[in-house]
Amino acid sequence: MTGVRILRIAAAVEAVSLALLLANLLTVHAEAVASLVGPLHGTAYLAAIAAAWQATTAADASARWYALVPGVGGLLALRRVRRAPAPTPGGNEAPGAR
Repeated sequence: MTGVRILRIAAAVEAVSLALLLANLLTVHAEAVASLVGPLHGTAYLAAIAAAWQATTAADASARWYALVPGVGGLLALRRVRRAPAPTPGGNEAPGAR
């Protein structure tokens, strides 16, 4: 799996688990749901941070910092990674870049 694909999965799990935790908090507040989904959310948060650090390049290091935002950081980092310009073949600058 590529770093971006792992980031995509971790970001989705992070966002869905946060939504489940908030829905549980606003409705029945079942302790079983919180004890199951809470660690899942924490693990997805850490996985999103790790995946963002691996998926980004030096050209887009800001996505790494977006990943640190609790709850939606994975989605923000994924959005930033998708907007990053593709590296040129051979690592050379594009003609006329300066």
